[in-house]
Amino acid sequence: MEKKELRQKYKALRAALHPDEIADMSMAIANNLLRVNVWQKTYFHLFLTMENQKEVHTDSIQHILWGRDKEIVVSKSDFESHTLTHYLLSESTRLAISPFGIPEPVDGIEVPSTKLDVVFVPLLAFDSKGHRVGYGKGFYDRFLAACRPDVIKIGLSFFEAETQEIPHNDTDIPLDYCVTPNGIISF
Repeated sequence: MEKKELRQKYKALRAALHPDEIADMSMAIANNLLRVNVWQKTYFHLFLTMENQKEVHTDSIQHILWGRDKEIVVSKSDFESHTLTHYLLSESTRLAISPFGIPEPVDGIEVPSTKLDVVFVPLLAFDSKGHRVGYGKGFYDRFLAACRPDVIKIGLSFFEAETQEIPHNDTDIPLDYCVTPNGIISF
């Protein structure tokens, strides 16, 4: 299946989810995440949930990270250059919803990509080799390419891996793990 078809398929699957299912599956993902060996790390990049896309709710993960005294980094999107700028998230960080429905920091302390230890990656679909399909603009591939080679990339998905390999190219950066409501897949 081509990426365009996979995007349509998984957007439709998400659209069919009831808010209670999303909440329950998001909590299961957060609980499963506790079993991934990353908790000795310090800087965690977390995407903030786009409600209009029915994404995994990351607020529980945010609470886990703060409870473990981790530094949380969130991004602001530049849709002209298709790049992300990263900011430290604190209790006083002001957030605003962008025209695309993305919760983003208004301002704050900028954090370079090379400082990050773990990146939670939003996605629509993934396969058994860690290839993924996002929204198609390449924001995360550009971002991940700018991170250190040892950064740990963790996808969060309501659904299990696609059985067939997802089409990919040299600029597509694979995941190290994907966490679903049913468990952890390591690549």
